[in-house]
Amino acid sequence: MQNHLSYSDYLIRILTASVYAVAVETPLEPARGLSARIGNKVLLKREDLQPVFSFKIRGAYNKMAKLPKEALACGVIAASAGNHAQGVALSAQKLGCRAVIVMPETTPQIKIDAVKNRGAQVVLKGVSYNDAYDYAAELAAKEGLTYIAPFDDPDVIAGQGTVGMEIVRQHSGNIDAVFVPIGGGGLAAGVAAFIKLVRPEIKVIGVQTDDSCGMKKSVEKGEVVELKDVGLFSDGTAVKVVGSETFRLCRDLLDGIITVDTDAVCGAIKDIFDDTRSITEPAGALALAGLKAYAARNGLKERILIAVTSGANMNFHRLRHVSERSELGEGNEAIFAVSIPEQPGSFLKFINTLGNRSITEFNYRYGDDHTAHIFVGIQTAGAGDNEAISAQLTAAGLPNTDLSDNEIAKIHTRYMVGGRSHKVADERVISFEFPERPGALARFLNHVKTDWNITLFHYRNHGADYGRILVGMAVPPQDSEAFAEFLEQLGYVYEDETDNAAYKLFLG
Repeated sequence: MQNHLSYSDYLIRILTASVYAVAVETPLEPARGLSARIGNKVLLKREDLQPVFSFKIRGAYNKMAKLPKEALACGVIAASAGNHAQGVALSAQKLGCRAVIVMPETTPQIKIDAVKNRGAQVVLKGVSYNDAYDYAAELAAKEGLTYIAPFDDPDVIAGQGTVGMEIVRQHSGNIDAVFVPIGGGGLAAGVAAFIKLVRPEIKVIGVQTDDSCGMKKSVEKGEVVELKDVGLFSDGTAVKVVGSETFRLCRDLLDGIITVDTDAVCGAIKDIFDDTRSITEPAGALALAGLKAYAARNGLKERILIAVTSGANMNFHRLRHVSERSELGEGNEAIFAVSIPEQPGSFLKFINTLGNRSITEFNYRYGDDHTAHIFVGIQTAGAGDNEAISAQLTAAGLPNTDLSDNEIAKIHTRYMVGGRSHKVADERVISFEFPERPGALARFLNHVKTDWNITLFHYRNHGADYGRILVGMAVPPQDSEAFAEFLEQLGYVYEDETDNAAYKLFLG
């Protein structure tokens, strides 16, 4: 590749880039709900609406369209976590050449299938982009294929730079800052190269995840730094080593690089869905997560801020994780471990101590005769509300620990509370269903005033119209008739799950 092109050369390359034979000029859309919430005008550059659901098509096609016919006839090869792969595959389909794509073994199946559907040959190798790259280099030399770099190539960078060109053309008025996700740095380098030459007053801010921040570390050190490991949640930006040319451009042109965690990215995915009814992949929401963090840290108000939503190749099953973590990312949910006396009425006292706060999750299993340990999710009024909740519980004599930043609690423990209890006799397990609305759990517990000891309790608000609770109670055989009458009088839809196989195997 050519190194150290002048910035004016990049401007010319961007202005003359060949992208629109396959790419589209994506809209710059307002995020009205988010804008109202954070007090700034937020605009989304919708690269998730490209034919391959990612900006990567721009750079791939620009590079391949400029190859000599002899090179195209031999075929091309690329290493990619997915989006660049689809860009190369579609470009090859358009140009009528062979394409081999080496993808990490961690690549979501949706991206693998999309590449195959474009007629490209897929080879899975390694667990990161760099592993795939090493193998792609071997195949390129062995089979005489032209390697299409995902980011560290002037023509690829120029193709991605057309995103910046469109932003400036689509919004000719004031723009305070543009936020761009960074993996290897091609998009950020291209956008910055254009914007800083034609509108230098606009800040261009790169965004990375805390666990894949190779560009940030490299800029801070003044040389390219190789990361030992990278986080894979934002697989589209999971790059161990950034490009030398993208490093030079980002180092010289970016106004800063901000990092965010997984919860913040999940919150941004939800924000985009709320305002557009579209679902981006984690890397696609990364820029917006950075925009929100930057605005909050700097106290920005009444500014015009743009985030590039770079891709939408989301593995559907990952949405379960995103849904769980998005409320934590927004600071709308706190997770606490709370100790309460093991005696009838303790649950109700705990719920009433929280007043009007909604419970989002409630996990408990009988352990001993003295203290009950519960795992609880509580809706908050923002991240700063956690301390107030803790103080409120402490004042009520309820020891507690804030687990909102505890990864083990968020990923594992919340699903593992429970197990068998040999101290529980005559346990009856009942599932209840009720209309889900604020305060529903408190109303349920206030209705379930009973002398029978609660031995098991699980509730999680999943955002559905109906809530579901699983409750265990110690009911002696002589109380069976009274218990049946009690259930009927509660007025809730219920099922007796005492003979349920899942309960018997793991909890009974």
